[in-house]
Amino acid sequence: MSTEKKGTDLLRVTALAGGVGGAKLAAGLAACLPPSKLTVIVNIGDDFDHLGLRICPDLDTVCYTLAGIANPITGWGRAEESWGAYEEIVNLGGSAWFRLGDRDLATHIIRTNRLREGEPLSEITAGLCEMWGIDLTVLPASDDPIPTQVYTEDGILPFQEYFVENKCIPKVRKFRFLGIEHAHPTPGVINAIRAADIVVICPSNPWVSIDPILAIPGIYDEVKQKEVIAVSPIIAGETIKGPAAKMYCELGIAPSAFAVAQHYIGLLSGFIFDIADTVFEKDIKNLGLSTFITNTVMLNENERQRFAQEVIEFSMDLIAK
Repeated sequence: MSTEKKGTDLLRVTALAGGVGGAKLAAGLAACLPPSKLTVIVNIGDDFDHLGLRICPDLDTVCYTLAGIANPITGWGRAEESWGAYEEIVNLGGSAWFRLGDRDLATHIIRTNRLREGEPLSEITAGLCEMWGIDLTVLPASDDPIPTQVYTEDGILPFQEYFVENKCIPKVRKFRFLGIEHAHPTPGVINAIRAADIVVICPSNPWVSIDPILAIPGIYDEVKQKEVIAVSPIIAGETIKGPAAKMYCELGIAPSAFAVAQHYIGLLSGFIFDIADTVFEKDIKNLGLSTFITNTVMLNENERQRFAQEVIEFSMDLIAK
């Protein structure tokens, strides 16, 4: 589908993203904006080591989606995947809780080797993007590891053990990003924020996809200087994918579009949420935010582009005020 890029030559967008929802909107924006006008900053809090390999789930989900090679059913992993290596690892007594497809495995092997040779994650990501034909700028939020720790009723769990191995069952109490006080934004992140006309917080999990980005010293303060809009990942009290709504409940907050708007209060100029949550419009406006209500579900490429164009038009209206 060819989307008319009306007025977008003058708009520069920096998007903060993680997970499937963030990847979908990033891909929609990429279809509507010239590559030079879009930068995507991606969460690295869920990165971890597995079988001796460095795995970057959010970064890979965003890149695979932008490249058009993501699994269309799950939204993560590679399309047309095979599982020979994983099956043999399990047969040999290896870990079975985190599945790695053969195509996906190649990404992790290349990344790990280059990290061991001293190359920073941001440069490796740029090289992979070039190989996959991604011509916009994708930046991991930091080259420094900031692994998310999930404090639960059952103890402290590394994020992927909570998310994948334990299937998000333990009740959460809080989150911590190890080493965050010593982390630095990836080269290019601060400049991308400063150059942006609008910063878009994608419909990603606020607690574990967006908060790790904003917690990196220097990033929040720079974002706060810009016009910022966020898209709610919660629709009618639920999420399409992921545990965000469950996390809100367990932290004593009713999951809703209003709760997401409150999560980012003090940072936002505008907020986009689904037509299923029109009931919250007055409350969200009372937070001092401009609002836009639409169908935020992106089930296919056409819907991603339709929604991204709406995000762009709302951004331009906000800037023009």
